[in-house]
Amino acid sequence: MAEINTEGYPLPEGYEWTEIDLSNDARALDVYNLLANHYVEDTDGKFRFDYSIDFLRWALTPPGYHQDWIIGVKGTANNALYALITAIPVTMVVNGKRVKMAEVNFLCVHKKLRDKRLSPLLIREVTRRVNLRDKWQAIYTSGTTLPTPFATA
Repeated sequence: MAEINTEGYPLPEGYEWTEIDLSNDARALDVYNLLANHYVEDTDGKFRFDYSIDFLRWALTPPGYHQDWIIGVKGTANNALYALITAIPVTMVVNGKRVKMAEVNFLCVHKKLRDKRLSPLLIREVTRRVNLRDKWQAIYTSGTTLPTPFATA
């Protein structure tokens, strides 16, 4: 673990990392608004997930959650939330063995900032923070279609 960077990855000028406290109503509303306006949507941009603040609190603050795994990117000038990635600790059974890992979710970047390549930075940052807690595996979902077959048994 000594080789893990203890400092966050550098962001483009005008942006900084923020840990989001979902018990703070204003910060929870920031997360809700970002996801409601910029998260998963259909190809026509007409339908999008609309998670309630109560649901987000339930999903992202399970027993044993880590505040530093709810990560945002905010503007330094206006304090607005422009990007988000989250992780929660989970225990999965893999090949009959219990493995403690992270479940990564809610990767979201404001539509106007998608050309800034924030997604790879968000993924690296959540990976760094998960690794700092001695977790080396994670699960996640993706909205992209994988080529088939991607595995055989």
